[in-house]
Amino acid sequence: MLHTYQVSGMTCTGCQKKVEHLLSTVAGVKQVSIDLEKGEATLTMDHHIPTTALQNAFQHYPKYKLSEAMNSMPTALSSNSQEPSRDWLETYKPILLIFLYLTGITLTIEWYYGSFTWMRWMNHFMAGFFLVFSFFKMLDIKGFAESYRTYDILAKNWKAWGYLYPFVELGLGLAYLIVFNPLLTNTVSFIVMSMSIIGVIQSVMNKKQIKCACLGAVFNLPMSTVTIIEDALMIGMSGIMLLLMI
Repeated sequence: MLHTYQVSGMTCTGCQKKVEHLLSTVAGVKQVSIDLEKGEATLTMDHHIPTTALQNAFQHYPKYKLSEAMNSMPTALSSNSQEPSRDWLETYKPILLIFLYLTGITLTIEWYYGSFTWMRWMNHFMAGFFLVFSFFKMLDIKGFAESYRTYDILAKNWKAWGYLYPFVELGLGLAYLIVFNPLLTNTVSFIVMSMSIIGVIQSVMNKKQIKCACLGAVFNLPMSTVTIIEDALMIGMSGIMLLLMI
């Protein structure tokens, strides 16, 4: 069912993301949509949730106040009353374009060398991947960290990891670019991406409708099998390079 509430105290996109995160942690809430201009929060619920339970989500953030919206009635989701969904290609267009760009550029580098070498190609692809993805995360590190905490197993228990992660990706990108200690670089990549994919798989299997933070807080990408494929690709490449070096 859908229910809309008034939320006061939101003054910027940072507040919007904070309120979205806090409400999404309430048991029974499947999805949260915030209209910053109207000061409204539309919640998709498994069952009716008392307003007091939602208000308790803000107990450590008293600046935010939640109340019933006027003329708002809960609406059961049915085949005739679903939220409009974007086309699959439109939804994942940003991440698909990034992978196409990286593939095209790295293949062009191999063409320049006059021969195709798998190790060299994967090394350049990994460098581009980590540099590009870290860039988008750094556009709004706080927004990324808060979104990442909603599903990553390490960030949930260690808040600082969400803020450090973009810099870890940046470091890995530079390491691949300058071919710094390949054994160490690929080992770190394999471990970091393996930890990351655990939370992604759990979210997808539990069918939790949450935002994927792979491109930071810039794009609204839903968590799905696309995210699993993205992480698995990086794990596979770093694993293959490790096996070839051992």
